[in-house]
Amino acid sequence: MRAIERLLWSIALPGFGQFLNGKFVKGLTFVFLEFLVNVQANFNEIIILSFHGNIQAAIRQTNYQWLMFYPCLYFFAMWDAYRDAGGGKKAYSYVPFVMMAYFVTVGLIYSSSLQIFGILFGPVWLPMIFVIPGLIVGLSIQKVVSQI
Repeated sequence: MRAIERLLWSIALPGFGQFLNGKFVKGLTFVFLEFLVNVQANFNEIIILSFHGNIQAAIRQTNYQWLMFYPCLYFFAMWDAYRDAGGGKKAYSYVPFVMMAYFVTVGLIYSSSLQIFGILFGPVWLPMIFVIPGLIVGLSIQKVVSQI
């Protein structure tokens, strides 16, 4: 249960799980990197525009060169906090996190052009949708590789 708590705090803000694990330098590093990428990518503005349904404006505001760092930073911080709290004792427990980071990054790459059912989801919603197949593929790979 402790590991899940750390994981959930890392979802709230990368670095918080590390603080709870007593890894203060690592936590400060993740918080600093999260704020750096967030500000440089205009992420808060993109989130607000996306929640208001203004996807084209969100796409125009996005600094993709910076936002591309976010998925790996985010999912690595989640995995790190989870692992340091004693989670991830199963073999290859990192694989679902890696695959979610990969799929979210792919979703971000195509977020300005890919339409699903004729809907353009943009740089917030499409990457979030891509978490689900990333998790499914990651858990599937973890299961298969663990049995080898």
